Amino acid sequence: MLAERTKKIKPSPTLAVDSKAKEMKAKGFDVVNFGVGEPDFDTPEHIKEAAIKAIKEGFTKYTPVGGIDELKEAIIEKLEKDNKIKYEKENILVSCGAKHSLYNIAQALFGPGDEVIIPAPYWVSYPDQVLLNDATPVILETYEEDNFMLRPELLKEKITNKTKAIIINSPSNPTGFIYNEKVLQEIAEIALKNNIYIISDEIYEKLIYDGMRHISIASFSEEIKERTILVNGLSKSHSMTGWRIGYAAGPADIIKAMTNLQSQSTSNPTSIAQKAAVAALKGPQDCVEEMRKEFEKRRNYIVNELNNITGISCKMPQGAFYVFPNVKQILGKKIESVEIKSSMDLSIYLLEKAQVALVPGSAFGAEGYIRISYATSMENLSKGIERIRNSLEGLQ
Repeated sequence: MLAERTKKIKPSPTLAVDSKAKEMKAKGFDVVNFGVGEPDFDTPEHIKEAAIKAIKEGFTKYTPVGGIDELKEAIIEKLEKDNKIKYEKENILVSCGAKHSLYNIAQALFGPGDEVIIPAPYWVSYPDQVLLNDATPVILETYEEDNFMLRPELLKEKITNKTKAIIINSPSNPTGFIYNEKVLQEIAEIALKNNIYIISDEIYEKLIYDGMRHISIASFSEEIKERTILVNGLSKSHSMTGWRIGYAAGPADIIKAMTNLQSQSTSNPTSIAQKAAVAALKGPQDCVEEMRKEFEKRRNYIVNELNNITGISCKMPQGAFYVFPNVKQILGKKIESVEIKSSMDLSIYLLEKAQVALVPGSAFGAEGYIRISYATSMENLSKGIERIRNSLEGLQ
């Protein structure tokens, strides 16, 4: 008999779409994959060289559970330089990707009777990680007209004496929008007044467009810093998804508890990947800017094209590498005798008929939308958009 917790969760819809698309590709179908959130660029050369050097020098053994000092120091330097937040090594934990960091936080903070506020649209793993730790996800709806930023007055309404934390993600997966300073300040004030934690997922921090500015909520004051656990990593910024390096920065007692938990699960992140991460953080950053510029170009192209397709409207996102177009005009209509009742129906139709893989908005708690990743070549973007356009021509 399986443990009860396994019945509370479901597989990641984004990875499920990616798996189905790869299965179709293996059968010979020419699938354009807009589903997965993974940069299509190779890991920069100086980072790969650092890993090769580590292997050749025999840096292939266990390291301290929470990461090597050299990497913690590089993270501390980055957070002070980029985010204007000062931490010590006792405030840092390096884990096997930012998802692992988030899971460690959930394990350390949440338990039966706790409530965790999650604004929707949300990254698919947030609610399940809360459920896995016997707490209750409380979904807070946000609105397209607000660029999917939460409304502070609605946040206040969701808080009870059971509220333990709120999870914010800026730039956002799936919407690509960024929280502005005014709203972040209001969230910080509400959190302090109600003595709740803020989990701030900042993994897309380096991918911001139109001269926008990323703000870490923990930078506002020492008081809010003590209520915030910041999560970041190198997967998106340095195209290091498979290297599995993420980190958390927060109050020393929470980081210590997370480190103890990690010691009984994964132990240390891969030694070689840690050396590569040091090179990523301390080495040249022009590679990050090159990727950011290319993503911005792709974003501009895909938003323009989507807004010229019948039944689709798409706001211009400010960061990450996703667009989150509104497809509510399509729902309830038929295409070639196929009735499209939901974003999942539309996603299945586009995968099977147009051979384009994307993710339904329902996976992110936002029916009536779809998520398209533009972390792929301009050639693929052009091909995929044309297929979507052609497949929707028969809309009735």
